[in-house]
Amino acid sequence: MRTRGIERAVPALLVCLLAASACGDDGDGGSAADDEVTTTEAGGDTGDGSGEISVLAYNVAGLPQEISTENPETNIPLISPLLEPFDVVLTQEDFDWWGEAVATLDAVNYHDRLRADVTHEFQSTQHPGPEAVELLPADRPEPLSGDGLGTLSRFPIDERDRVPWIGCFGGADTSDGGAGDCLAMKGFSLTVITLADGVEVHVYNLHGEAGGSEADQALQAEGYAQLAEFIAANSEGAAIILGGDTNLHTETEHPDASGGADIEIWDTFLEDTGLTDACTATECDQPHRIDKFAFRSGDGVDLEALTHEFLGDEFVDDAGEALSDHEPLEVTFRWTAT
Repeated sequence: MRTRGIERAVPALLVCLLAASACGDDGDGGSAADDEVTTTEAGGDTGDGSGEISVLAYNVAGLPQEISTENPETNIPLISPLLEPFDVVLTQEDFDWWGEAVATLDAVNYHDRLRADVTHEFQSTQHPGPEAVELLPADRPEPLSGDGLGTLSRFPIDERDRVPWIGCFGGADTSDGGAGDCLAMKGFSLTVITLADGVEVHVYNLHGEAGGSEADQALQAEGYAQLAEFIAANSEGAAIILGGDTNLHTETEHPDASGGADIEIWDTFLEDTGLTDACTATECDQPHRIDKFAFRSGDGVDLEALTHEFLGDEFVDDAGEALSDHEPLEVTFRWTAT
């Protein structure tokens, strides 16, 4: 099932927003640190210039309770402590910037609650808003939220860029077949993570265009071409770990595979960037899932994907119900300095 970003059908969105009562103040997100590089216990240098790191990608379903098909007010605080064991966490729908129409909703507090029970020293900062990412009003007339991309890390990070997709389709009225993508500033982020002295990996977090219309399909192709061009210009020669909610089904038999178009988009992207799908590298049995990781080795470091596992059984409430409409994906990488 394609359940993507602000994309879930919200025909009554404006009514819900106007009817909601004021609740709390928006936090400013975490803060990235520029501390001196140190070796950490989790995934750190073992003394021979190598180590292992666990990386999690998770769409936390952080849309406002008033329009969500999930239960974020209850589930977001339950998710927080479950993020603690992982060295690097890439979240989607983890919104820390909201437009004025949403400012009175309790949703503005979800981001802080998601990070309340983690001890990751290095955390991405708040989305800077549409002007800072050069998003023209004509492209997103009334963005209700930021990109929903967050990073938690046990290793020092350098936040480089947040980039919105060049186009989007679909607003609050989904009668045109859109999935509400234009209500958010969805795209990708680049964060450089230092695993040890001189060992850097470029980490990309992304949330792809949603919806199954022809317009959405064209925008997905354009978006991944945009990302490939950005990688060529900004991560030439670098080791890369890329993860997130791609919104691409890459199994021909899957009912949402768009007649194979999703497969072609993903395969073209991998070829253009020199990345390897972590599922392929570990011979996992769920290649069609839209939550994915890809990686490549680069200057100063070799990367090897060791494990690829969806953790749906672990991210549940006391009744065994899932905390999001996505299952978190963990990939363990071995890194070796070269």
